[in-house]
This record gives sequence, C-alpha cells and structure tokens, in this order.
Amino acid sequence: MSNLRIAIIVGSTRPGRNGKAVADWILEQAAGREATYELVDLADHPLPLLDEAIPASMHMYQNEHTKKWAETIAQYDGYVFVTPEYNHSTSGALKNAIDYIYSEWNDKAAAFVGYGSVGGARSVEHLRAIADELQLASVRAQVNFSLITEFENFSVFKPGEHQIPAAATMFDQLERWAGALKPLRG
Repeated sequence: MSNLRIAIIVGSTRPGRNGKAVADWILEQAAGREATYELVDLADHPLPLLDEAIPASMHMYQNEHTKKWAETIAQYDGYVFVTPEYNHSTSGALKNAIDYIYSEWNDKAAAFVGYGSVGGARSVEHLRAIADELQLASVRAQVNFSLITEFENFSVFKPGEHQIPAAATMFDQLERWAGALKPLRG
C-alpha cells in the first residue's frame, strides 16, 4: 500500500468556503498512513464551464486546461472527494471538474467527505451515483460534518473527536480498494 497515491479533492471554489479547512483536516488525519495523500484544490485548476466538444469518454481532449486536469487526476490511485452540499447536491464546480475527463477516473477507488446542514449526506449520495458511471469503486465508510455542530458560526471548522475513527475507517477501506484495483490498470 505504500506506493498508493490518493488525492483529497477540495470540491468547492466558493469565496469563504469551508471545504479547504475540511480537506486540511482530512489530510492531517491521513498523516503517517502507508499511502501518500495529497490535496488537489479545484481553486488551483480553473476550469471553465465544460467546453470540450467531444465527450470525455472518447479521450480526445482539445483544450490545454483539460489536458492539464487529466494529467493531474491520472496520477492517483484513489480519491477522497470533499464536497459541500449546495441545494441538496454537490457543488457545480466539482461536478464540472468530474465531467471534464473520463478514463482517468476508471478502475480506481473513491471515498467521500461531506459537510452541510445534514452533513452533506445528499451531496455524497449524488456523487456515489456519478462515481458508478465513471467506474470508480466507492467505499461504504464516509465522514459527514454538520454545519450546525462542527462549525462555529457556520464558518470556523471544529470537528468532533468522534470523527477521527470515522476517518480512519474510511482510509482503511479506500486504501484496500485502491490497492486491489491498481493491478487492473496495468
């Protein structure tokens, strides 16, 4: 498992977002594990609203921003999607970034961390269906943070201690699946 690389994808680009603090905490919890965890912040990959004329499944990317995004995502064996819940779903920025590419996601593992008024549960459920279509194997364990109980004034992230074992279980499942799927990709 020591050769596994896992991206923690910050799924919001909104000014004043909470996602970066959540992703930083997830990265801290991953410290010392055998797999290597790294942040991939969508704010560092400014993708316009999907502007590729050919469907991503054809793998004929035309734009440089798409090629750069594909190169970034392709290097990982698995992903932790950190998603807000906006209007009962994930953020438009995350959905847009996911839709840009296809084969780079295939035969890899995914885990989910949600935050929102009900812990981001509805956004995670939508992402699970999207992951299925992308041939991403999603793990059962997830971490959910309530804006009401784990954010002071809905903006200062203060996770409860009970989230530490939840994150560990998520990492364990993600690493097992990512390791199992790696031989499928050659």
